Parts: sequence; C-alpha cells; structure tokens
Amino acid sequence: MTRFYDTFRAFRSRNYRLYFTGQSVSLIGTWMQKTAVSWIVYIITHSTVMLGVSLFATQFPSFLLTLAGGVVSDRYNRYRVLIGTQALSLVQSLVMALVVFLGGAHVNVWAIIGLGSVLGFINAFDVPARQSLVYEMIDKKEDLPNALALNSSMVNLSRLIGPAIAGFVLERFGEVACFLSNAVSFMAVITSLLLMKLPPYVSKPRTQRAFSDLKDGLRYLRSEPWLASLIGQLAIISLLVLPFTTLLPVYAKVIFHGTARTFGVMDSFIGLGALGGAIFLASRPAGTNLRRILLINTAVLGTALCLFSHETHFVIALAFAMMAGFGMMSQTTVTNTLLQTQAAPHMRGRVISFFAMSFFGMQPVGALLIGSVSHWIGTPTTILCEGVVAIAIACVSSYFVRKARLAAEGKAVLSEPVPLDN
Repeated sequence: MTRFYDTFRAFRSRNYRLYFTGQSVSLIGTWMQKTAVSWIVYIITHSTVMLGVSLFATQFPSFLLTLAGGVVSDRYNRYRVLIGTQALSLVQSLVMALVVFLGGAHVNVWAIIGLGSVLGFINAFDVPARQSLVYEMIDKKEDLPNALALNSSMVNLSRLIGPAIAGFVLERFGEVACFLSNAVSFMAVITSLLLMKLPPYVSKPRTQRAFSDLKDGLRYLRSEPWLASLIGQLAIISLLVLPFTTLLPVYAKVIFHGTARTFGVMDSFIGLGALGGAIFLASRPAGTNLRRILLINTAVLGTALCLFSHETHFVIALAFAMMAGFGMMSQTTVTNTLLQTQAAPHMRGRVISFFAMSFFGMQPVGALLIGSVSHWIGTPTTILCEGVVAIAIACVSSYFVRKARLAAEGKAVLSEPVPLDN
C-alpha cells in the first residue's frame, strides 16, 4: 500500500492534480489529431516522404523558436504564457477542422501541412513554459521526479487511448470529428489552469536583452557538460531512432493490409508499452540511478525495433511495438527529470528549451531522412537500421558513463588520507 501511495505522491499537490486532470483530457485530443493528420496525408499521397514532410512541418518550427520560448519562459509569467498557447492551439484545431470540412474528398494536403507548422510555432513557446511550470505546481520539491514520471504516464496513456479512439472515429465519423474533439479537449486544460492557486508572480528586473539571456543559457550548458551530454544523446536518438513512428501507416496499410483502425491499434500498443515504462519509473524510490535506466531502455528500444522491423505476424508485431514503447519512454522522461532536478532554478526554462529543441527539432529532420531512406531501401530495413543505431548509442554511452565513474572513484581514492607509519 505504501509503495502504491509513493507511486502517486505528486498528487498531494492540488495544483498538480488539476494540471494532470486537464492535461490528460487535452492530450487524448492531441493524439486523435496527430493520428488523423498522418492518416489523411498517407491516404492522399501514398508517400512515406510526405509523411516525413508532415512531421517536419509540425515540429521544425519548434526547433527554430524553442530557444526563444525558453527565454520567454524565464523572463515572463509562465502561467499566462501557457494559457495563451493553449488558447491558440484550440483555434488551430478549429481551423484544421474547417479546412478538412470545406475540402471534403479533395483536401489540400499542403493546407494540412501548413496548419501543422502553425502548431509547431505555438509549441515552441508552450513546451518550455509548461514543463517549467510543473516545478511551481509541486508543494514538496522532492516530489518533482515523481511528477515528471507521472507526466510521462499521462502522455503515454493518452497515446494509448487517443489513437485507438481516432481509428474508430475516422472510420465512423471522419477526420473532422477528430479535429473538433481536439479543440474541445483544450478547454479542459485551460479550465484546470484557471482553477489553480499559484504563488503571486513577481516580475524580475530585466538588466539585459533577451539575446543576452539566450547566450547565458548556452554558457551555462558549456559549464555543465553532464547536462549537455544528456541533451546531445537525446538529439541523436530523436534524429535517427524516434522517427520510426513516421512509418507506422505503411505497416498498417501495406504490410498488414489494414485500415485506419489498424494504424490506431499499433500506435496504441506503443503507448501501452510507454505507459508501463512510465509507471515503472514513477514507482522507483528516491536515489534510483536514472542514467542507468536510460542506458538499459535505449538498448531495449533498439532491440525491439530490430525484432519489429521484419515481423509479418500482426499480434507478434504488436508485442514488439509495445516493447519499443517501453524503451522509448525513457528518452524524454528520464532526460527531462535529470535536467529539471540538476539545472539551476533561474536557468530551468532555458535548459528545458534546449531539451525541447533536441526532441522537437531533430525529429522532423529525422522524419525527412527516414522517409527518404525508406523510399530507397524499404520500410522494414529502415526500421532495422534505426534499431541498430539505438543499440550502438547505448553501448557508446555505457562506455563513457563507466569511464566517468571509474575516474570519479579514482579521485575519491586519491583524496583519502594516507595512514602514517609508526
């Protein structure tokens, strides 16, 4: 019973309970929209390259502006910034629904991609503010790692539920219903934010320009190579491994001869695995070696992708997809937890912006790369190569972590007092 209570200890904070509830509803709508966009693009174009272009358009603007978003998060009221970005996201979903409704059977795929880029611009300011604000929602700061792990469980539960609902809604009611559902879901998170009771915002005196704040963030990361290495590893994984999800419509339509519901089920099983990984992480006691968990789960992700790549039996493929989701979860959750707990408070927004830039910025570039490569060597072989890359990254990271640990142990031995001979 005590272990169960510890798994959800962040819920002791009222503000975090409100945030978790509202964000859970909103994220289900977000995943419904993502699933609908991927399906529309592939059905219209039948092109893996265009799937990559779609993801690139949605996430690359975040790469361009996330650093600016981090500066805004540190300079201004994060709470108000977050309410503004959520309201703009609601409007974007409504416009998306209108475009698809008016287009009917002749939807302009470039209009869909253009609206995706608008969402990317909004997310550039939303993510640093939202991630940094979680710290202020927690009454007992020792509960922050648990809150971030629960955030991941929330994201992955929505990934489990959202695509499954989207697959059903796409077949029964069409794409417009998915976009409208997402628009309505934003009301839940906006309401939860308005009900919060946060400490009064104290405006900080601005002694330098925003660009100088950005340079301070870069200087801080250079002085903290351990934090920089975490961000660097996430960037490589996001570029070369995580875009495997871009190719899922190909498996659903071509390899398993399925429908939109097949695609939704596959995406949901990845979410189920990630949810299990997030709950596992949330249940870890304080002091757990999170870097070790990150290394092991990177290897798990790579192994799962290798096994999934050429599997033609749908049920077995779902098991490997779930395994991949378990390994994938650590890439963002553990990295985010380590950065938020180790970064200096006044630098948290900017550090998180570098984290978001690595995650959101490298994935769209990777999606273009993976989509193009799969066009030449085939989708299964591309997924296999991504798995091999993940295993290689885990091995290289393990070597450097072990080397750093041995160096630290050597310094500790040298610092011990030498006993004098009598």
